[in-house]
Amino acid sequence: MAKGFVKNAKRFDPYKNFKFRLVWDGKPVMGISKVSALKRTTEVVKHRDGGDNSTDHKSPGRTSYDAITVERGLTHDPEFEAWANKVHPYSGDSAMDLAAYKKDLTLEMMNEKGHVVYRYFLYDCWVSEYTAIPELNANANAVAIETMKIELEGWDRDKDTKEPNEADDVPQG
Repeated sequence: MAKGFVKNAKRFDPYKNFKFRLVWDGKPVMGISKVSALKRTTEVVKHRDGGDNSTDHKSPGRTSYDAITVERGLTHDPEFEAWANKVHPYSGDSAMDLAAYKKDLTLEMMNEKGHVVYRYFLYDCWVSEYTAIPELNANANAVAIETMKIELEGWDRDKDTKEPNEADDVPQG
C-alpha cells in the first residue's frame, strides 16, 4: 500500500500546516501567521443533445481563483500598507500606482525541519481589502493583527519542488 512518501518511507504522518512563508519582491514577508487556502472553482456548463433530452451533459466553463487572506502581527514593517496604498491611497485617484499594483507572490510550505515541500506561484496579485488596525479591546489579551485580502488571477504548483530527504540539512536562504 502506497504511503505518500518516497524518499522518506519511514514517515507515516502528512505534513503539518504551521510552517510556511509568503515571498514577494524576492523576500519573505515578516511575521505572517495565517494564509487562507488556495482554491479555484470551475463553473459547470450543462447542455443536452437534441435526441437525448432526459440527460444533462456537463463540461467545464470559466475558472475563477478565490482571493487569499493573509494575517500578520502588527509591527513597524510598512510593506502591507505600502502595497495596499498602490491600489487606492487616501490622496485619491491621481496617486494610484496602476503600473505596479500587481505582483507575483510565492507561497512555500515547509516540513517540520524547515525543508520546502510545496511551492506555489501566485500570479497577478493585488490588494482588495486591508485592515491596518484590528478592533482594539482593553479587556483582551491578544496580538494586534493586520490583514489583507489578496486577489489573484491564477496559481501553479512548482513541479521542480520535489520531496526533500528529511535527513539532509536545511538549505540556507
